[in-house]
Amino acid sequence: MTVTTGHERLVDIARGARLHVVETVAASKAGHIGGPLSAMDLLVALYFEQMRIDPSDPRRPDRDRFVLSKGHSAIALYVVLALRGYFPIEELVTFDHGDSRLQGHPDMLLTPGVDVSTGSLGQGLSAAAGIALGAQRLERDFHTWVMLGDGELEEGMVWETVLSAPRFALDNLTAIVDLNGLQQYGWPASSGDRFDRSEPLGHVDLAAVFSGFGWEVRVIDGHDYGEILAAYEWAERRRGVAGTPSAIIARTTKGQGISFTAGTYKWHNGVATDEQLAVARAELRDRDQAEAAR
Repeated sequence: MTVTTGHERLVDIARGARLHVVETVAASKAGHIGGPLSAMDLLVALYFEQMRIDPSDPRRPDRDRFVLSKGHSAIALYVVLALRGYFPIEELVTFDHGDSRLQGHPDMLLTPGVDVSTGSLGQGLSAAAGIALGAQRLERDFHTWVMLGDGELEEGMVWETVLSAPRFALDNLTAIVDLNGLQQYGWPASSGDRFDRSEPLGHVDLAAVFSGFGWEVRVIDGHDYGEILAAYEWAERRRGVAGTPSAIIARTTKGQGISFTAGTYKWHNGVATDEQLAVARAELRDRDQAEAAR
């Protein structure tokens, strides 16, 4: 991770948030790890620096909206919402329990701060575009952000929206692609591993593709807060004046932040052992700073 001077607070928050992810999934005995950790810096920057939100009034009409299209990474969103003050951090221990507000995929009817229920991959961008279009038609002043996983870009519904969003001049819509380059299963390989775990669209010039459909694009290091915040500010400046949607292609590392999860498809999901939790705690020992920085 690149620590840019002036962003140490965000780094501390993300460090503690990553530990909450691993500990919460371990306690619930199920959940995803790789995608939540790759997306964490993007989410922390969005919720702690960029979006116009009020945790004490989650349904405030003029709030910015966020859609987590890769809904299986819900634990990352829950941790950030808890640290931001939408609900008590202690509630994280209920993750994925039958009577919990924190289900395995986000549920807008249950969880404070969740704007759209997601889980079926590929649908989030369409929902976000609909929100952005509604805001335009009703002359509402807010920004809609949506995070997609690179794997779900294989869903055709994504590309229908990539095609249509510029036609509706949705400059109040920003798509963030968490390009961590690894899938859980991947495609059949010609040799070696039974499957090629790399993300097929990770080998495509996604910036050129989005640009070709009429989007304005920035490609960034998704773990560099300087680049992340500059991209968010760029997208915000375009809102209401540019006439085209924004796309931020964030190159990330799956499982970022912990030595045994980083850069491997094997931690797409999984439950850490006691020994692995000890390693994670040793590597992410500044969690108390993260909670104090809320």
